[in-house]
Amino acid sequence: MQFLASVEQPSRNFISNGLIKDRKMDKTQLTHLVDMGSPEDILAEVQAILQQISSNFDLRAVNGAFQTTLNLYQGRFPGYKACTTYYHDLHHSLSTSLTMARLMHGAIIDGIGFSESDLSLGVICAMLHDAGFIQEEDDTEGTGAKYTINHVPRSMDFLSRYGPKLGLTPQEIANGRTIILCTDLAVAIPSIDFPSDKVELMGKLLNAADLMAQMAESIYLEKLLFLYHEFVEGKVNGFEGEVDLLRKTVSFYDIVVQRFEPLVDDFDRFLRHHFEARWGVDANPYQQSITQQKNYLVKILNIPDADPRDHLRQHDIVAKVRQKYGNYN
Repeated sequence: MQFLASVEQPSRNFISNGLIKDRKMDKTQLTHLVDMGSPEDILAEVQAILQQISSNFDLRAVNGAFQTTLNLYQGRFPGYKACTTYYHDLHHSLSTSLTMARLMHGAIIDGIGFSESDLSLGVICAMLHDAGFIQEEDDTEGTGAKYTINHVPRSMDFLSRYGPKLGLTPQEIANGRTIILCTDLAVAIPSIDFPSDKVELMGKLLNAADLMAQMAESIYLEKLLFLYHEFVEGKVNGFEGEVDLLRKTVSFYDIVVQRFEPLVDDFDRFLRHHFEARWGVDANPYQQSITQQKNYLVKILNIPDADPRDHLRQHDIVAKVRQKYGNYN
C-alpha cells in the first residue's frame, strides 16, 4: 500500500454531542469518551487506536481517506455534490470508521493477525462504505436517498475509481469491494465468495461496525425518522409511516443479532478487549447503549394513546423532520 502525504484539518461542522471535558468521565458511556460532534476528534481517536496497536503505525493512508471522506460529504470532492441525506451522513461514516477500528483492535488482542495494511484498508472501507449515497454534480433529481437500494454497489465502484489515489493496490481494492459488500443487508453474507478467511472476517466486522455505530448512537431513535423519508425516496417498501418504522425497529434488533451469528459473542469479546486496553473498563458500551435504546423504544411505544415521537426530544430532531417533511403517521 502506498500512502498520501498529509491531511488537512477540517472545520468543525457537527452538532456537538455535549461532551464536557472536565466533568467526571463515565467510561462506559460512548459519548463520554470521544466528542462525536467533531470530525477531527473522531479521527484522533482512530489514530490513537492504531498507534496503540503499533507505535510506528503509518497513518498517512487513513488520513488521506479521512480527507477524501470529508471533502466528499461536504461538497468539495471534484464531480460530486455535498451529502443530501440526513441519516446516512458524514457523522455515520466517521462513526462507523471508529467502531471498525475498535473492533479490529479487539480482534488483534484476541489473537487475530491483522497487518497494518489490513487495518488501514478496514478503516478506509468504513469511511467510504456509504459513498454511494453521494450524488454526482450533474444529478439534479431528488437526493442521494434515491440510491438506497443500490448504494452499496455504488460505494464499491467509488472505491474502485478513487482507491488508487488513496494508495490502494488492485488486490486491496478488490478485497475492499468485497468488504463493503457485506454491509448490504439485502445480500446474505454466506453467499459472498470471499478470497480469504481474513477478508471474510473484515467484511463481517464492517457489517457489525456499520450497524452498531447506528444503533448505539444517542440520537438513533430520533434519526430513524429521517431514515423513513430516505426509504420513501429510495422506494424501500414495507413501512406505512414514521411510527410504523419505529414499531418495526423493535424486531430489527433481533434481525441484527441473527445476521451477526455465529460471531455475536466474538464481537462482544473484541469490544471488551478494546475498551479494557484503551480505557481500562471491562464493558461493551455499544451493547449497553443499544440495549438502553431498545428498552426506551419499547417503553414509549407502549404508552397508551400517545405518539412516541413526542418522547424523542434530543437536538430538536423531530421538529426538524416535521419542518422538512410535514406531519406523518
